[in-house]
Amino acid sequence: MTASGVVGVLLAGGLARRMGGGDKPLRTLGGKPILDRVVARARPQVADLLLNVNGDPARFEGYGLPMAGDVIDGHAGPLAGILTGMEWARAEHPGIEWIVSFATDAPFLPGDLVAKLRAAAENEDAEIACAMSGGRTHPVFALWPVSLAADLRAAMTGEDMRKIDAWTERYRIVHVDFPTDPVDPFFNINKPDNLAEAERLLADQDAAEAGV
Repeated sequence: MTASGVVGVLLAGGLARRMGGGDKPLRTLGGKPILDRVVARARPQVADLLLNVNGDPARFEGYGLPMAGDVIDGHAGPLAGILTGMEWARAEHPGIEWIVSFATDAPFLPGDLVAKLRAAAENEDAEIACAMSGGRTHPVFALWPVSLAADLRAAMTGEDMRKIDAWTERYRIVHVDFPTDPVDPFFNINKPDNLAEAERLLADQDAAEAGV
């Protein structure tokens, strides 16, 4: 389902310290890069999809996606990627009101993520909609109004704001719960051990989809 009024931003600009550095989304899961799986799930849900990466973009050119580095220097975390997405959407898609952010280390993300977040934001008159599952919130999977770009830039440059939760508590936010059966859709691969667990979860998901 395409959400024509939403632009997506794939947050791939982190340092992946817990994975030993390098590009975490390019690690292989089930015979293909994690990023391949994330793109396949995210792309149908949005009108356009931006890849937020830092450093040499050549390593991601094969995805055929527009790319942009953080608009805030110093590896300022996911808020920098969210701001980058907001400002890029405002410049490239002036009619777009929303962006949605996707982590690029969560290969099982829901295929209805954007539709549910947007519906919740509109139904609850919320400024931000954030995903949750299993009693935990996942602030990097959220719907953001482009109109907050100036506020976010001011908070990051003037207040050294870096924590998503510290910034979002200033606004009306709704949390949208997603089921965790057969797989928590927001399981993320932060450490090498998580890759083995992800392989098992992938097999479980494939079995469930096949009706085994």
